[in-house]
Amino acid sequence: MSGGEVRGWEAQRSFDELGRPLRDITFCVVDLETTGGSAEGGSMITEIGAVKVRGGEVLGEFQTLVNPRTDIPAFIAVLTGITNGMVADAPPIESALPAFLEFATGCVLVAHNAPFDIGFLRHFTELQGRPWPTFEVLDTAKLARRVITRDDAPNCKLSSLAKAFNSPTTPNHRALDDARATVHVLHGLMERLGGVGVHTLEELQTFSSRVTSAQRRKRHLAEGLPHAPGVYLFRDEKARVLYIGTSRDLRSRVRSYFTSSETRSRMGEMVGIASVVDGIECATALEAEVRELRLIAEHKPRYNRRSRFPERVHFIKLTREAWPRLSLVRKVLDDDADYLGPFSSKKVAEKCLAALHDTFPIRQCSDRIARDPGTGHSACVLAEMGRCLSPCDGSVDATTYAAVVGQLRDTLLRRPDEVVDAINARMATLADDERFEEAGHHRDRLSAFVRAAARTQRLSALTRCPEVIATHRNDAGRWEVHVVRHGRLAAAGVIPSGADAVAYVATLRASAETVRSGPGPVPAATAEETEKILRWLESPGIRLVDVDGEWTCPVAGATRHLAVHDAVNQSRLSLVPFNDRRGLTTVHQPAR
Repeated sequence: MSGGEVRGWEAQRSFDELGRPLRDITFCVVDLETTGGSAEGGSMITEIGAVKVRGGEVLGEFQTLVNPRTDIPAFIAVLTGITNGMVADAPPIESALPAFLEFATGCVLVAHNAPFDIGFLRHFTELQGRPWPTFEVLDTAKLARRVITRDDAPNCKLSSLAKAFNSPTTPNHRALDDARATVHVLHGLMERLGGVGVHTLEELQTFSSRVTSAQRRKRHLAEGLPHAPGVYLFRDEKARVLYIGTSRDLRSRVRSYFTSSETRSRMGEMVGIASVVDGIECATALEAEVRELRLIAEHKPRYNRRSRFPERVHFIKLTREAWPRLSLVRKVLDDDADYLGPFSSKKVAEKCLAALHDTFPIRQCSDRIARDPGTGHSACVLAEMGRCLSPCDGSVDATTYAAVVGQLRDTLLRRPDEVVDAINARMATLADDERFEEAGHHRDRLSAFVRAAARTQRLSALTRCPEVIATHRNDAGRWEVHVVRHGRLAAAGVIPSGADAVAYVATLRASAETVRSGPGPVPAATAEETEKILRWLESPGIRLVDVDGEWTCPVAGATRHLAVHDAVNQSRLSLVPFNDRRGLTTVHQPAR
């Protein structure tokens, strides 16, 4: 190392940083020489060179020629100076690679243009049937492109960077010498970035010049937060909430807003305003996600884009009156009516409503019609088109109309096949007539209906249950417990090591929030909260401790049709230009 590098490194050692300090990381800087540019194309490794360093000190070096079992092309021999005669008695890759992997174990791998070198190493590791170690990788070429300007070096080639950082070793296309030069480049980049507040491996890996020095100077706001799951709240100098997020590791996530990991311009603006970060530690990741939703709905922070207005939803209501009809409403009432939803978009709700009206000819007017309407009314345009049974003018008797309404209610709650079959038949007819745009409108209506029906059925299934208690073993081997009441998370905890599991669950259950059921299909929480709970309950490894009520969905329900619409939506995403995708619906997320 040069004297300047030593002084820069020693200055760096004085920092007590969040994350893994660079001074404590052991790096293995590796370089390969090969017979060509593609391992998959048949190119072979001819030399491996590596240098192991920590805190600026060289801990060891590794170098070996490798017999490629093929002739080295003449132009490669001229470039590297490695000839067929030199590698004739060298070990094959089957011996050289395990020796290198043993040397590099426990290190962060570093290479200049890492995809090339690491790609060769991984390729031959897999050919030998070996598992690839879980190396973290740092690419000095990629890092240099973010740091070096034209005034520093004409380009980011290893030879140019070695000269810029005054490396005593000149790269010469031999593996060990090139690895030694890369060490000096790595230390030079670290010294350069140390001056702008980059002192941990995490910051180095994700450095971006788009993150301002003022943004990095605020990283001390993360110091008091724990390495635990929870919710974090950015506040301004008047304690107003700017942004709310969640993480499995509060300290690491919040730190990323002040380092190179966070490059969104809006978040940079938010960090510039923030003066305090509060953390709420949670027992489990699910509890953190739920708390986040509730806090966003409560504070409505301006820098959060999602979940701020859970109250802005729509429902389709099948009214309870003499001559029932479908109506678009904003609230679910305790009126014994049937509801479909919630819809976060009125436009999607209207498409779903159109799909139902396309299938069932019930009235679409909003007038109150007496049980015996008499004969003084005239038929509307929809009745003349055959799209309304027209009870207003006595064209249909109450029994026939009630039978159609019964079919509609069954479609909403249990079996959507009538709508699916009717609209599919209509689309087929339109497609045969080459009326593809019109067929597309019907497809969108059907998709809106299927998704809404599936959502309502899944939410209602959990909402009906007064209580569900479930557990899951986390990565630390401890059991997480959640108490869910009417679709709302009422309690969460982790069973302590050595504790009586039955007694712990009983105590958690007794202390859980009292929850009253909501009207109709509405959970005792927001739909988004209940869907998060459902995804957790449906994920692998969940064990049900107790279920009060029947947690079931109809076998012939709408969920079985989702796969088709998901596939259609994915196809559209791959075909529609990015700028035209705003109108596409969200793909259903299967349980994970």
